[in-house]
Amino acid sequence: MDDKKHIPNRKMIIIPLLVILALAATAAVVWAQRNHNSNEPLTASGTVEAVEILVSPELSGRVADVLVNQGDLVQAGDPLIRLDDELLQSQRQRAVSALEAARSGLVTAQAGLEIAQASLRLAQISIEASQVQYDITLNAARQADLAARTKAWKDKIPSEFDQPVWYFNQAEEISAAQVEVQAASDVLTAEQANYETVVQKVTNDDLKAAEERLSRARTAFLVAEDVYDRAKGQSNQEMRDYAESLYDAAEADLEAAQKDYDKMLSETASDEVLEARARLAVAQERYDTALDHLNSLLTGNDSLQVRAARIGLQQAQANAEQTQIGVKQAQAKLDQAEKAVAQAQAELDLMDVQIKKLTVYASTSGVILSRDVEPGEVIQAGASVLSIGLLDQMTITVYLPEDQYGKIKLGEQARVTVDSFPGQSFIAAVTHIADRAEFTPRNVQTAEGRRTTVFAIKLAISEEASASGKLKPGMPADVRFSEP
Repeated sequence: MDDKKHIPNRKMIIIPLLVILALAATAAVVWAQRNHNSNEPLTASGTVEAVEILVSPELSGRVADVLVNQGDLVQAGDPLIRLDDELLQSQRQRAVSALEAARSGLVTAQAGLEIAQASLRLAQISIEASQVQYDITLNAARQADLAARTKAWKDKIPSEFDQPVWYFNQAEEISAAQVEVQAASDVLTAEQANYETVVQKVTNDDLKAAEERLSRARTAFLVAEDVYDRAKGQSNQEMRDYAESLYDAAEADLEAAQKDYDKMLSETASDEVLEARARLAVAQERYDTALDHLNSLLTGNDSLQVRAARIGLQQAQANAEQTQIGVKQAQAKLDQAEKAVAQAQAELDLMDVQIKKLTVYASTSGVILSRDVEPGEVIQAGASVLSIGLLDQMTITVYLPEDQYGKIKLGEQARVTVDSFPGQSFIAAVTHIADRAEFTPRNVQTAEGRRTTVFAIKLAISEEASASGKLKPGMPADVRFSEP
């Protein structure tokens, strides 16, 4: 990006004042009248002019420095004025901090995405491992189930069954077994409640304590009996004697606990409790048997090992899906962080551009014609503060009366002379002939009046003459047109 910014508002401005133009026009009339109908070359007077470029800042601000003075020669790209940059430098520092924060957020987002992607890879590996484990478990379960399935076809069918052993498939048998387990569980719950009711009706706290004592005594007797049986096979008499004493003590305690228990219950109450316990024991056995039967059917694809492996595989797949969501979220955060960095960078670039525009540069080579600004002034964007005259594009405008300007043609050459360089002339060419008169009286009725009507003739001074540096804007000059 070009650092040398300027305001390229080009505008042709005639440097001489209106009074000078009026004098020049009057002089042209006098010269024309004096030379009217003469054989001398047509001459006129005017003022050297130059194309003027107005220099304006693109930003408003306080002028820190003016680097040129009126009359200075400048080259294209030379700095002209500088505006104070304190405010923009502060804003730029804030933009730098915002960019650093955005870049830090970008690094964090990139790390988050990498972690999420690594987690996804691990989840995919876990799926593969779970799939292999599931396949191995399923194959082992089917191999183990092979013998049982073969044996089942050879088992005898109970006489109560009318259908063959293969009539119901495994899924139907499992479903029936699950129903039976639930039914047995319901019966077991009911018998437990029944037992509690019977015990509450026929017993009290003393009976419960007697039952607990009897239960412990029976257990202790069984243990002592087992120990005594083992000791009888030993050769050590002391060991046999001690084991026998423990057995006798356990037997005596059992008899005492039984007597205490019998005293607590009448014969009727004893029968009710016994029946309730028997029913509870049968219900418990039914439930356990139904559950064992159900578990015996859970083989092959329906085995607990296969179900566990299947659940593990499903969990691994769910984890992978969740991890995939995490990757998408991390990618979204990364995209957002990249946008934040781009926005912060754009803000910083904008600050840099604005800071560069605080220095106004010359758009072309020329001479400083006017300087309308001083350090410390506050200027507005677009306000003209300097003007540069293009010395390689100078012109001169003269005025001819109505009865003379018709002798001039576009492209016609003329010679320009100035008092500063006597005896030296400069080449110029007609580039414009006005189509309207100037300085015309309100009512023109006479021939004399018509001769006071003048037309502007503009000539471009040759590049060689302009580049010589001898002619200056505002310099009075005489123009001699070609011989008649």
